[in-house]
Amino acid sequence: MMLKRLAAPLLLATGLLLGTAASAEPATPPAASTAPVPLLWKVTGPGDSRLYLLGSFHLLRAEDYPLAADVDQAFAASKRVVFELSPQDMQSPDLTRKMLQAAMRTDGSELKRDLDAATWTKLQKYAADNKLPLAQLQGMKPWFVGLTITLSQFTKMGLDPELGLDRHFMARAADAGKPTSGLEDIDTQVAVLSGMSLQEQQQMVAEALDQADQADAEGRKLHDAWRRGDDKLLWTSMAAEMRGEYPQLYKRINTDCNDAWVPKLEQQLKAGQGGTLVVVGTLHLLGEDGVVEKLRARGYQVERVCSGCAKPKTKR
Repeated sequence: MMLKRLAAPLLLATGLLLGTAASAEPATPPAASTAPVPLLWKVTGPGDSRLYLLGSFHLLRAEDYPLAADVDQAFAASKRVVFELSPQDMQSPDLTRKMLQAAMRTDGSELKRDLDAATWTKLQKYAADNKLPLAQLQGMKPWFVGLTITLSQFTKMGLDPELGLDRHFMARAADAGKPTSGLEDIDTQVAVLSGMSLQEQQQMVAEALDQADQADAEGRKLHDAWRRGDDKLLWTSMAAEMRGEYPQLYKRINTDCNDAWVPKLEQQLKAGQGGTLVVVGTLHLLGEDGVVEKLRARGYQVERVCSGCAKPKTKR
């Protein structure tokens, strides 16, 4: 069975590779008429402590700004901002070095050995049509190649890693003098990708090439759902399917991370030091495996903050 939409969940789960997206001439998308509906939750702890959990899209357009007033208010009400990786780690040369180290083949073999004939032929054509340096990629592992293709396609749609929600709030926190931190370190995030099985990596390359042939429908669907704040569609059409088909991979890239993060977030709540804005990949907040439900299960009051969401009709 094909592993469907693997690269998309990874892009919602981690922003690790966004500094390495293949360059492409971005498209000029239509201007957005309204601010995105935020995937934002408020978690209330003891005293005046609270967390604002904000689901990030790691590549955005200039037209996706300004953000909704709910998000600006959450930032203003927070004394600190927490990310998957701290701004210091994101800016560290160790990030690129360790990621490339993990992606490089070390046994003297070439990428072609790991791909079936049809995928290799399709990759050759894609590389020629899109000026992808296939000779250099021969020395890389398939997971890196698959994500490079997907990131390149997103970039062509006008989505820019420099405009991603994480980077946006890293800059705002720096300007406002608010302290920042990360829930993980570089080694932990690199291990999520380097720990993929060969079969998963092979299917990632095949899927990335298939999506490129389909006019990037999946990327557009993903971005549009994020803009609408449609957590149900993002969960049912992407995360739940991945969990059902490849539970071990899903566990590694999502559930295990969430389980490790929740105690750290509880420490923030129990400290009773005002608000904390937490900006992480949207996948980590969705479904019963997400941070939102895990904190609710621990007895915290959790509510969606969404002035732009449709209000349920009340019975008379």
